[in-house]
Amino acid sequence: MATPPPPTHAATDATSPESEAPVRATMAVPDADGRFGQFGGRYVPETLIAALDQLAEVYQKASNDERFWDDLRQLEKHFTGRPTPLYRAESLSRHARKHADKKNHGATIWLKREDLAHTGAHKINNTLGQALLAKRMGKKRIIAETGAGQHGVATATACANLGLECYVYMGAEDVRRQHLNVVRMKLLGATVIPVESGSKTLKDATNEAMRDWMGSVETTHYILGSVVGPHPFPAIVRDFQSIIGRETKAQSLRHMEAMPNAIVACVGGGSNAAGIFFAFIEDHDVRLIGVEAGGRSSNAGDHAAPLTLGSPGVLHGSMSYVLQDADGQTQNVHSCSAGLDYPGVGPEHSYWKDTARVEYTVCTDDEALAAFTLLARTEGIIPALETAHAIHEAVRLAGEMPSDQHIVVNCSGRGDKDVDEAARLLGIES
Repeated sequence: MATPPPPTHAATDATSPESEAPVRATMAVPDADGRFGQFGGRYVPETLIAALDQLAEVYQKASNDERFWDDLRQLEKHFTGRPTPLYRAESLSRHARKHADKKNHGATIWLKREDLAHTGAHKINNTLGQALLAKRMGKKRIIAETGAGQHGVATATACANLGLECYVYMGAEDVRRQHLNVVRMKLLGATVIPVESGSKTLKDATNEAMRDWMGSVETTHYILGSVVGPHPFPAIVRDFQSIIGRETKAQSLRHMEAMPNAIVACVGGGSNAAGIFFAFIEDHDVRLIGVEAGGRSSNAGDHAAPLTLGSPGVLHGSMSYVLQDADGQTQNVHSCSAGLDYPGVGPEHSYWKDTARVEYTVCTDDEALAAFTLLARTEGIIPALETAHAIHEAVRLAGEMPSDQHIVVNCSGRGDKDVDEAARLLGIES
């Protein structure tokens, strides 16, 4: 079944530019089989085909139903707090100019403040939309996977608001390093299920969530948290997250009186990056840069950078770039950031890489931790460790660009959840 076009509605006041219907991006919109070039598709057991067909059909009908978008707009505006600000980071920009190699270099850095959305990250954009779809399907039991816990918190939040039962799978290692979000999920009424298998991180949590869904498809909807997985999930999650890019485009035209010269976002599964990139994908004068987790080194098991160091393969139901060995076995990964600690990536990002529309690079653990501290001390904003990867690249890139140019960073989440782990890694004593 063909995926419908992304919604033409933004979660803002009807008189604001963001509420105008966006120009639909056509590059890499998946075909009828959910393919982005060679990537995407469905590689799942037969037991899931009917559920995926049902989801695609319900989403197509919802996309053409003004009442669905009215319900979502009201939640986004009055519950989530959209639109999120586009913030001019003057002190961070001065830092970039001070360290630029050339005179009159050092672009202005702006932050798209998704960390100010309710629950503290962009994840709520997708969970509210999918929870509304679940209600349309008559499914009252929700499952989700989570790494850094932000998707788990956002899913638990949407379920609490809409009266749905919530179960969240989370790797035991992530339960340890993201304790705050575990408590938040439980307070919101979710059941958190630690996963002890494998590396005890996001990949293993996704494995267990998929197993649950295979045995409960009649009553359960799986709110997948990123632009990964089998069709139609990559397009659905991208569409719900595309509000970020639509707002950014309107805000840039208002505040900069121009389009940004570059947009930077971190990439794990890739939902925050897809959300901000998609509105600009056909604006070829705007550079799009995705930043993966470089971890400790480029050696296998020391990083989580499938687009930079991986190869095409199948993971969790779709074809994408995957970190795998010569026999096709998924490799272990590492990142200081639980939300980037994943061996695969969304198929649309894989397509954008192969078509060279988006540039992908890496940021090491040490660089991310330095950027985490830098943003806190220059702007009074403590970012998520995921976001810190993008901050590092934006500062580096700004130093190479003329001072009259502009960079937007998707500030995808706040760093409350990471304070204890960052303190441990940085050696900060309480």
